[in-house]
Amino acid sequence: MAEVARLPDRVVITGLAVLSAFGRGPDVLVERAFQGEPAFAPVTRFDTAHRRTRVAATLPGAPVLADELAEAIEYACADAGLHRAPAPDQRTDQRTDQRAGCPLLLAAHADRGNAATAREVARRTGLADPPRTYTAACVAASSAVADAATQIATGRVERVVVAAGYLVEPDLFAVFDAGRALARDGVVRPFSAGRQGMVLGDAVTAVVLESATAASERGARSWAVLAGWGRSGDAYHVVQPRPDGAGLARAVESALARAGVQPAEVGYVNANGTGTRHNDAAEATALHRVFGPDIDRIPVSSTKSVHGHALEASALLELAVTVLAVRSGRLPVNAGFLGADPECRLDLVLDEPRPARPRYALSLNAAFGGADTALLVGAP
Repeated sequence: MAEVARLPDRVVITGLAVLSAFGRGPDVLVERAFQGEPAFAPVTRFDTAHRRTRVAATLPGAPVLADELAEAIEYACADAGLHRAPAPDQRTDQRTDQRAGCPLLLAAHADRGNAATAREVARRTGLADPPRTYTAACVAASSAVADAATQIATGRVERVVVAAGYLVEPDLFAVFDAGRALARDGVVRPFSAGRQGMVLGDAVTAVVLESATAASERGARSWAVLAGWGRSGDAYHVVQPRPDGAGLARAVESALARAGVQPAEVGYVNANGTGTRHNDAAEATALHRVFGPDIDRIPVSSTKSVHGHALEASALLELAVTVLAVRSGRLPVNAGFLGADPECRLDLVLDEPRPARPRYALSLNAAFGGADTALLVGAP
């Protein structure tokens, strides 16, 4: 296992806000997504008449990303008990502004308006300016979480807000459809025989990461501990993962080493599991590399099978799902399963949520270009 220096302070999650095609808040995610109930439906937000695939996991109406990000951050900060300074004429309220110096790390799709959106969201929510933006494809949000955790654990800051958002739109839908990455049957089937690809989905998520010391001093509740994090790069292929899973395995080993956790202590894996042939096979191989025979007893599921792939926002939505799994004592279903694939020998959570209270759980993500991340969540 890779050697990584232990860091001096624990990182905890004190605020959480989540929006998906299932609706707002963590409760609806646990009630519906954990049951293996996909949110996929015909797209009405834009015209898909000339596309091979015509479904996605989308919210009703035409939500605006900046508005949804600002609302999610406000909710997460309120959940964490982070107050803004009162206006000058509100002399009765003497609370300190706990957001003014708090950095915002924002993961969203790269375009010309990205930096402007980040600045607008930071201004509207009272967070430090300038914010930092992440556009590293499907590991954008998990890279932001890893950077935030490193800053906190090394004492550079006390807390960081990480937010991520993607709302399904016609341009990227067309790109993935033309590249035959989307499931023709409109169903995501991670690690299953007969899998055809992924389905896009909406997600806007925000978390407050904080040093355990700072959280304790102000009496804040912790959703979970972010015990470890790891990143690696394959440099193997533009879009295909390295078949032997070496890159993702290094990321997992790094996260475990940083936390001082043995592989046998992991009790659940929320897999990247895109429902694509090469990705799922490589990820299964990576898990066998890290856990050896123990992988046969570790429950695995990919919640992309119900909420879809939210690109830059996927990793933060899936981190939230992993936190909720650790807290709720239920592991979410790996939906869409048709039958075993010999290249993906895993203990998949099928049919119904599995009762379990893992001490540690992993959330894994991978991106085009060979980027891999692993986030290790522990019970608070």
